[in-house]
Amino acid sequence: MKKYFKNFYKYRFLFTEIVRKNIKLQYRNSVLGMFWTFLQPLLTMIVLAFIFGNIFGRDESKVLNYPVYLLCGRLLYEFYSQATKRAMRSIRNSASVIKKVYVPKYIYPMANVASNFITFLISLLVLAVVMAYYMIFTDTAMRLTPYILLSFVPILILFVLCVGVGMILCTMEVFFKDVEYMYEVFCMLLFYATPIFYNVETLHITNRYAQYALMANPLYSIVSMFRDCVLFGRAMNPNHIIYSAVFSVAMLLIGVLVFYKKQDDFILHI
Repeated sequence: MKKYFKNFYKYRFLFTEIVRKNIKLQYRNSVLGMFWTFLQPLLTMIVLAFIFGNIFGRDESKVLNYPVYLLCGRLLYEFYSQATKRAMRSIRNSASVIKKVYVPKYIYPMANVASNFITFLISLLVLAVVMAYYMIFTDTAMRLTPYILLSFVPILILFVLCVGVGMILCTMEVFFKDVEYMYEVFCMLLFYATPIFYNVETLHITNRYAQYALMANPLYSIVSMFRDCVLFGRAMNPNHIIYSAVFSVAMLLIGVLVFYKKQDDFILHI
């Protein structure tokens, strides 16, 4: 393990350069550029609030503030979706470099997750602005509490999950390009399986197995923890912490193991 940390430290400048390049290329040739990092989640929140607000946002005892409730879930889901998709394509997109010079291949999926993580952190400013607006100019029951300082916990767990899933996906995508299209469908299903625009309690699901299926989604626990800290101002559910942390670490270990065993064969398939 010490050898891998030393190797990563040796190529830290390449890692930083890839992260910087990915952020620059994300909005290349765009008139508004990085401003889309703020504008996109804001517009998405407005659209979803307009469509679903009267259906899922009427019971304030469950969602407290529906636009902020939406934004919390949407930002975390968007980070997971974009980070894992970019990590999945990272090896194939860097094929020309990998074929010519030696670079630790894990640098590419990790750098893609890291670049999306930085964009995600910047987009959290939108959440801060929207929360400030509602607390200052409306009579919302939403209040800041010391629990907001713990919001880094679900964010860190989500980052670990993205790295693990990203390494699994990029390994699979090298050998089976169809994984890319299948994962697009999976992410669409995951969007509806994650309580982004709805609250699970308001659905009144009576089927016990359907409830378990929703709660087995690690994003359910991560989004719930983030909302507990930021929106509801209360302690996180310990069961959510344990389940999401164990699941994310397991994905990371599986991802590292699969990537390590198959990385030498990448050159034959890219």
